[in-house]
Amino acid sequence: MDCKIKIIPRLLHFKQSAGTSRGTYSTRKVWYLHFTSSEFPGRVGIGECAPLPALSCDDLPDYEDILGAACREVEKQNGRLDVGALRKYPSILFGLETAIRHYHTGDWALWDTAFSRGETGIPINGLIWMGDFNKMLAQIETKMNVGFRCIKLKIGAINFEEELALLRHIRAHFSSNEIELRVDANGAFAPADAMEKLKRLSELDLHSIEQPIRAGQWEEMARLTSESPLPIALDEELIGCNTLVEKRKLLSAIRPQYIILKPSLHGGISGGNEWIAEAERQRISWWITSALESNIGLNAIAQWCATFDNPLPQGLGTGLLFTDNVEMPLEIRKDCLWFDR
Repeated sequence: MDCKIKIIPRLLHFKQSAGTSRGTYSTRKVWYLHFTSSEFPGRVGIGECAPLPALSCDDLPDYEDILGAACREVEKQNGRLDVGALRKYPSILFGLETAIRHYHTGDWALWDTAFSRGETGIPINGLIWMGDFNKMLAQIETKMNVGFRCIKLKIGAINFEEELALLRHIRAHFSSNEIELRVDANGAFAPADAMEKLKRLSELDLHSIEQPIRAGQWEEMARLTSESPLPIALDEELIGCNTLVEKRKLLSAIRPQYIILKPSLHGGISGGNEWIAEAERQRISWWITSALESNIGLNAIAQWCATFDNPLPQGLGTGLLFTDNVEMPLEIRKDCLWFDR
């Protein structure tokens, strides 16, 4: 088939500034891919490439040139995608994988699941963005009132004692049976005092903590995962481990309790499948999270997520962040993401 891929850059605007340990986002640049071919004239498959600045392994100065070359290669190969050649560029791989899949299905329901048929929702966590004490408290109360039963707080930006006070406030009103609490430190703790902080956090019946120390310190992280009273989930640690050998080596060395998979960061759909298979082989649990994509990427991640039988709340609610998002049949009802047919 004679295929063409059109690259459409977009600048998305956050409804409210999104605070992370790496700074605050007010805008988000993404690239949409429109895949067409002579096989089905008039049909368009759309994917999203969304590297995160200063975080993605493919956040490169010549990103647009690399993306253009990758798309031309797919065109030259008549729509065939060489996954191996794109392992180093997970956000590009994810965009191409999902654009091609959308094209061939002809439907936003990318896989046939109970979720894509509108029969069931995917449980998700409510995300609390970094801010001062009062702003974070207001977010928490809003999420709890809506009906969320799993709340994730990004910590590490304000005073640790204030963050503990926020968590204590929740626990004073809701037990761990009523509200599951996850925290994400984004590598903010120093190895020297990380264990003490983990011990204090564990007293509040938390589910887990993401990335307590900065990525790349395998020996220190392995020590924490083996000794911490609070289960540890890896996130940034997985970035740049693009081959199955590297993935196996990392999981064997650190032995985390959980890994968190973001296709744009961790190898696209194909790379995510590798992570899951290897994690399950090593008896490591996992869940899937979006990474500030628009609804195009969020839908693709949710559709893929629904192909697994994973009862844990997933991190799939961030597609509602932008003022200029793309319309998609996605809706959050209480604490579940639904696909409305």
